[in-house]
Amino acid sequence: MSVLPPVRRDRIVTELPPCFTRESALHTKDIFHPKVKKACQDDRTGTVGLKISKIIVVGDLSVGKTCLINRFCKNTFDKNYKATIGVDFEMERFEVLGVPFSLQLWDTAGQERFKCIASTYYRGAQAIIIVFDVNDIESLDHVKQWLKDALKENDPTSVLLFLVGTKKDISSASQYSLIEKDAIQIAKEMRAEYWALSSLTGENVKEFFFRVASLTFEANVLSELEKTSPRKIGDVVRINNNDKNPYQRRKKSRSDCCQ
Repeated sequence: MSVLPPVRRDRIVTELPPCFTRESALHTKDIFHPKVKKACQDDRTGTVGLKISKIIVVGDLSVGKTCLINRFCKNTFDKNYKATIGVDFEMERFEVLGVPFSLQLWDTAGQERFKCIASTYYRGAQAIIIVFDVNDIESLDHVKQWLKDALKENDPTSVLLFLVGTKKDISSASQYSLIEKDAIQIAKEMRAEYWALSSLTGENVKEFFFRVASLTFEANVLSELEKTSPRKIGDVVRINNNDKNPYQRRKKSRSDCCQ
């Protein structure tokens, strides 16, 4: 049985990282959910530490998806990158509140001809990162279509969404402020959390992925607690006050369907 290497010291999360802007955040609280903290303290996180959470990264060609992943995972930046063909992925191990937690970051192709190949890998994502270039308004216009494609393979009610603007280092303050307003508005409409960063300088990259890991971990633990929580009688059978005889109603509906 293989033994996993220890988690790197710079991948240990003890507190919930802050959001980039409160105008568009999945939530603005600055602490983990009390139930999550208690479960970690009591070692009641179930199989969370044994699972690998799938994160897909989508967006137009050349917006910087691969550079973003490489900056975080390998701390490198290559200007002469080669476009991703189909999909690629990197694995990153964290320790969140003392619990081991792994993210599998799927880097998908932005070219139209590879879209069908990449879309087959969208299924089962726990978080979707939609990337655009803050210097290219057209790439921002396309983010809703990327989200629509990704949600065809995932449950919109259970997946976390992040809208990420890249190449912030080459955008002037005035230029960025204009596109930021549109980006935040779109993020609100998509119910996504907005971030802007630079893969070249590393600005906000680590903070962003720590935020993704932390929120995904929190969602996993809460889901695990919901599965294992004891049910009360009232949770098993809920009778509406207007249903004077629920047995007769159920019997009638069964006979109707069999006619």
